[in-house]
Amino acid sequence: MKRAVVLGGSFAGLLAARVLSGFADEVLVVEPDLLGEDGDGTGPGAPHRRQLHALLAMGHTRIEDLFPGITREMVDGGARLGRGDEVRFYVDGALKAPVADVTMLGAGRPFIEAHVRRRVTALGNVRTERATAKGLILKGGRAVGVRLAAAHTPDAEDTEHDVPADLVVDAMGRSSRLTAWLAAEGWGQAPVDRMRVDLGYATARFTRGSELPDTVVAHSTPGPAHDYQPVLCEPGALTATEDGTWSVVLAGYAEHRPGRDPAEFLARMRRCVAPLREVAERCEMTGGVEPFHFRESRRRRFTDLTDFPGGLVVLGDAMATVNPVYGQGLTLAALQASSLHVHLRSGASPHDPAWGYFRRAAVVVDAAWQLSTTADLAQPHVTGPYPRGYRILRWAGDRITTASVRDSRVNQTYLDVVHMRAHPRALTAPRVLARTARVLWRS
Repeated sequence: MKRAVVLGGSFAGLLAARVLSGFADEVLVVEPDLLGEDGDGTGPGAPHRRQLHALLAMGHTRIEDLFPGITREMVDGGARLGRGDEVRFYVDGALKAPVADVTMLGAGRPFIEAHVRRRVTALGNVRTERATAKGLILKGGRAVGVRLAAAHTPDAEDTEHDVPADLVVDAMGRSSRLTAWLAAEGWGQAPVDRMRVDLGYATARFTRGSELPDTVVAHSTPGPAHDYQPVLCEPGALTATEDGTWSVVLAGYAEHRPGRDPAEFLARMRRCVAPLREVAERCEMTGGVEPFHFRESRRRRFTDLTDFPGGLVVLGDAMATVNPVYGQGLTLAALQASSLHVHLRSGASPHDPAWGYFRRAAVVVDAAWQLSTTADLAQPHVTGPYPRGYRILRWAGDRITTASVRDSRVNQTYLDVVHMRAHPRALTAPRVLARTARVLWRS
């Protein structure tokens, strides 16, 4: 390719640019917001940027593959790398069985994104432009370029210009306008699955001292949900971050969403698992509480289309967003970038419809969707749609969750699925179900 254009300069767009740098003479990353060297950024894009984010094990692996040595760079910059007992998972207040094979990075999203951005912009054939995408240029059944306008200028319409491209990547996030652009040109729209979850979550930072010297990440979720079983503790998580603080997130659904009140936030922390309670008692909150409302999970099924322009792919939240409580967003973007790399390495022409990419990306999107929506449907206010076989999946999932608290081998499989190292179907493998039955029988 002579030129590839990536629309969106956040996490997913940066990973796409890194992949494309090996296949194009020039990669142009288009981003309207001023993201800054520190990754915090300004503007409406990624309003949840400063919320606590998780980089799951497979996402960490894929980013290290794309940027060898970046983990060491981040650790040298202050990030914490937690292994084994330093990473703790709880269900309804109970500490899960220990698993040695677990590693998580303690760092904020802006910090991780800033390191990725520095690596990408240091590539000789990647450049960035602060501009707003106004539309696609389509010709002969494929995307041949994009129309851009200078960002945040009064006379933006007068600055519009066309940029030719061999391949265009939509990494514009949930607010992507690609569907409208294609519809205006007569192209069909990918079917959209939606599940309204009405989740609220809020993040606050606390001074960090010696109160939890061996903890990098602690995460708690509600356990198997039965009509007769109340939530035994508040769902939340904390991680040690690069700036010497604790980043704490609390979550709640519907009318139980957390707000901005620091006193309420601390009161809820005191109903969480021990690490969060200890931080609430011993550490000082720095700054305010930042809430965020996530209304619905959404995925676009591009593989259901029979016709799609060549020279165009979709990556990141523009393709799918799932309940952020499970921390899959960054990892899902990394796996989609890997799917793009495998697609291009296979010798596929960038000018043809990217069916090979969409099929590969659908595998990881569908896995994340199955995991998150099956869990979301346990919430009484989530009313569907229910997948085929939901009742048996729910029945087995509740028992596997219970067994994972008591047995390290079941928990290893459970965490492999959560960290996207294994497909959710691994949880219903005969050996896992048999061991689950034995664990529960002994109990």
